[in-house]
Amino acid sequence: MRAVLESLLRARKLDVTLASYGRSGEPPAQDRARLAPSGVASLDDALGGGLRRGHLSDIAGAASSGRTTLVVRALAAATARGEAAALVDTCDTFDPASAAAQGVDLSHLLWVRLSGDAAQALKACSLVLQAGGFGLAVFDLADVAPAALRRLPATTWMRLARLIEGSDTAALLVGAGRIARSAGGATIACETAGAGWRGTSHRARVFTGIDPAPRVLGGRWR
Repeated sequence: MRAVLESLLRARKLDVTLASYGRSGEPPAQDRARLAPSGVASLDDALGGGLRRGHLSDIAGAASSGRTTLVVRALAAATARGEAAALVDTCDTFDPASAAAQGVDLSHLLWVRLSGDAAQALKACSLVLQAGGFGLAVFDLADVAPAALRRLPATTWMRLARLIEGSDTAALLVGAGRIARSAGGATIACETAGAGWRGTSHRARVFTGIDPAPRVLGGRWR
């Protein structure tokens, strides 16, 4: 009876809250296909394979915690799979040149640049999610003032989650703190494991990036 019910729910794309696990604690094969690997092996392992498609997840971390590095790696992984990706860049902080150097195929990326208006960014994000066709959609609110976020309606995040239910899009909110996630999404906390440098002399060393140490606080498969 349960198998018949699950089949009916999936046929109608009403299975977004189903949790069916095998003995190993890993998602079943049909659900692994609904995962979007982030491109960070340790994070994907903690998530049970990647971000869940059709769900809203969030990345939380302070400045220089590696949150942008995680976003870029996720975009690189998505475009490497041949998927279209979207980035709603609320405060215009994205650097396409460095992202391309880290593997992001810019020809597969829709970059929406804004000037810090969270309400406008929300409208843009809604349009992106409604349009569909994206393997990964990122809504970057990391540099938006907390007061501006608090002015957004309380139903904002629920509405975004509903827009992608049953879709093939994995959506990510990025903020200085936890913002919101859907029931099947994940909350990923960023902490800095260290900074990368090239060169042996203190006067001639070149900064190469932040080495993030993400932790999954909720939404893992196991």
